[in-house]
Amino acid sequence: MNMPFYVAPEQVMKDRADYARKGIARGRSLAAVVYDGGMLICAENPSSTLRKVSEIYDRIAFAGVGKYNEFDQLRIAGVRAADLKGYAYSREDVDARSLANQYASILGQVFTHEMKPMEVEILVAEVGRERSGDRLFHILYDGTVMDEDAFTVLGGEAEAINTRLEEEWTDDFDLAGALKAAVTALAGPDRTLTAGDLEAAVLERTDARRAFRRLEEDERASLLA
Repeated sequence: MNMPFYVAPEQVMKDRADYARKGIARGRSLAAVVYDGGMLICAENPSSTLRKVSEIYDRIAFAGVGKYNEFDQLRIAGVRAADLKGYAYSREDVDARSLANQYASILGQVFTHEMKPMEVEILVAEVGRERSGDRLFHILYDGTVMDEDAFTVLGGEAEAINTRLEEEWTDDFDLAGALKAAVTALAGPDRTLTAGDLEAAVLERTDARRAFRRLEEDERASLLA
């Protein structure tokens, strides 16, 4: 009788984590920055059709890096979950924290039990009526949730970009300052990113029900000028 091939659980988890990180690193990064009028999410994305940043609900946005078809499936699942909860209970009951926990559960389940982990990192952002109500949840491929405060970076070069963004960030950013800081951090010292290389959206801190707004290329160019 042949003995089954044995691999230590620690090695299995390490191999899955390495596989997911390599897949994520092949994509381009994105950064989310809190500014005085809300939140900016800026991604390096020259495509005009494939979106990394989207609206999930009234004051909640979703962003992803890594394998597009995988994080887009998560986006759709989040939209459906938010719509169902808002319809069954109240729109005010839909919040970023519960969505982040659902995403963490899905990613953790896949990472632990499936042969191939999801090659994604995702962001769930919610803008509050006041600055104290802002929420940034950065969720890793294995379901780990990080509750960020002022800014966060997703993607393969996150550590280097985060360091550059930390050097640029100030507490009193306006939208132009936030976009310039994000673009400078994403580009690094050896490259230049133009408005056409970017995808950007904001969650505006207004009294309107819906807070999500995309920044079109001409507006991005004006803010970066």
